[in-house]
Amino acid sequence: MAYTAQTTAIPGVLILEPQVIGDERGFFFESFNQKDFKLASGCDVNFVQDNHSRSSRGVLRGLHFQDPNPQGKLVRVTQGEVFDVAVDIRPGSASFGQWVGVHLSEHNKLQLWIPPGLAHGFLVLSEVAQFLYKTTDYWYPTQEKSLLWNDPQLGIDWPLQGDPILAKKDIEAKTLKDVKKEMGLS
Repeated sequence: MAYTAQTTAIPGVLILEPQVIGDERGFFFESFNQKDFKLASGCDVNFVQDNHSRSSRGVLRGLHFQDPNPQGKLVRVTQGEVFDVAVDIRPGSASFGQWVGVHLSEHNKLQLWIPPGLAHGFLVLSEVAQFLYKTTDYWYPTQEKSLLWNDPQLGIDWPLQGDPILAKKDIEAKTLKDVKKEMGLS
């Protein structure tokens, strides 16, 4: 089996540890195998897009989600380290408004499976980080939304040193309370 799966406090969000074969020459691992992913996660998904970002220390991207057309994401880091966060915003979910955070790095080679319907973001902890992720739906710029990264209602414990570097859309993001209203959940 290519993965060991660890559950998190949010149902469906999984930490996946690939089987890595290494010696003094380096290492090898399958970063994705459809059959093994299904066995480890219980999810039969079809990934339609691969994304790659490069960011500097202190950059915080997110918390992003798409509505409609939510994306499931399988994320990993190939250079550096990030603190990766998923927030449950699925209507009717028992864990609505809860978050999980995981350190992903080039060294631990962990991956995080974030099912559709969750907001996602990450903070770069290393000098530079290269972040790769597969998605289960296409990116629709007009459907992308941002949940406020420092919303007190979420209480995310970001490992920050100073203020993060944010995109305009993340500065102007909505609170969980506002997102609930937009979803008709208030």
